[in-house]
Amino acid sequence: MTASVEDAAQAVDAAAVVGLLPTRPRLLALGEPTHGEDVLLEVRNDLFRQLVEQEHYRTITIESDCMRGLVVDDYVTSGTGTLDAVMERGFSHPEIGLGASAANRDLVRWMRAYNDGRPESERLRFAGFDGPLEITGAESPREALTALHGYLTARVDAALLPCTAQTLDRLLGADDRWTDPAAMTDPAQSVGRSAEARHLRVLADELVALLAGQAPHLITASSSDDWERAHMYGRTATGLLRYHFWMADTSPSRMAQLLRVRASMMAANLLAVAERGPALVFAHNAHLQREKSSMRMSGLPVEWWSAGAIVSARLGEDYAFMATALGTIRHHGVDVPPPDTVEGLLYALPQDRYVVDIRRLAAVLGEATPTARVSPWFGYSPLDPAHMAGVDGLVFVKDAPPR
Repeated sequence: MTASVEDAAQAVDAAAVVGLLPTRPRLLALGEPTHGEDVLLEVRNDLFRQLVEQEHYRTITIESDCMRGLVVDDYVTSGTGTLDAVMERGFSHPEIGLGASAANRDLVRWMRAYNDGRPESERLRFAGFDGPLEITGAESPREALTALHGYLTARVDAALLPCTAQTLDRLLGADDRWTDPAAMTDPAQSVGRSAEARHLRVLADELVALLAGQAPHLITASSSDDWERAHMYGRTATGLLRYHFWMADTSPSRMAQLLRVRASMMAANLLAVAERGPALVFAHNAHLQREKSSMRMSGLPVEWWSAGAIVSARLGEDYAFMATALGTIRHHGVDVPPPDTVEGLLYALPQDRYVVDIRRLAAVLGEATPTARVSPWFGYSPLDPAHMAGVDGLVFVKDAPPR
């Protein structure tokens, strides 16, 4: 019997996904080819529930601000706040509607219900792994810096601290100096290379060094959550100050440096999540891929390594990447895919959702190379056939319902 594309595809469930992997990874990354389509988040939610119930996963981390994610984690673990407030304050990237998403709301509600009455060791955890960054710019480092300083102030001798809280406040100044959207396109509007910002970078580095140097005492004097959060404050403070530094840069490499810093911040947060293990990671395919990322900006090529590439290099088989491909997004002009593309081959199958064994699919295709799909809408990134060897499996969703 001749093998067909359908032989490489099966229903989307945790068993099918795990069955494609040589070992159970600490980080199972599920990508999405576009933002803002709840059908993709519904697939994620279903998969996470099954991973929790069948594979003992306890953490989910998504492409959202790591600082805001603490609001969600406090709610799902201990019921702090209200669901409405958490959805409003616990998610970043309002331009893609993370907090307004019905699927994200369902996820948070389900995690809270699951945790209710369970011992701490069995509770589900939520984390954002992006930095406090938006398309329009970056947040002030105030929250992360002052949180780290406050953690250390409460636990170590004041003489060891490199500065007072008042000094930090004076150097930080008004937050709108840091968050000015004009700085994204005009380096001259950024405060990232001011004397105050340079001083803050030194102080942030000293605070992080103090955190590391006092580890024997701090680990015993802190809860595990407080210890982990202190490290996140340190990563975020130093990362934000580095990001603002490059926002003030005027060289041709400015954008590549900003993309590099963001990816490094994401990767550091993912590696911290991996210490809890195992966890489901959810973000755009471009942030999770193993291949080098590239784009053209102002007519010039820009390249950088994504968070997934960095983490994969560090973790090896403890990192797995399932890319998601989508057939149609008709409300954005993305119609039925051409039959000679990967999406077109899968679109011809009868069911709406599949997990695809990428190796079996490659065997079915043989020497035939699928055509790369071209999207008429900038917000959707089709699967690049050249990247198929770098994924551990493929999730295919036939149609994004109209809004």
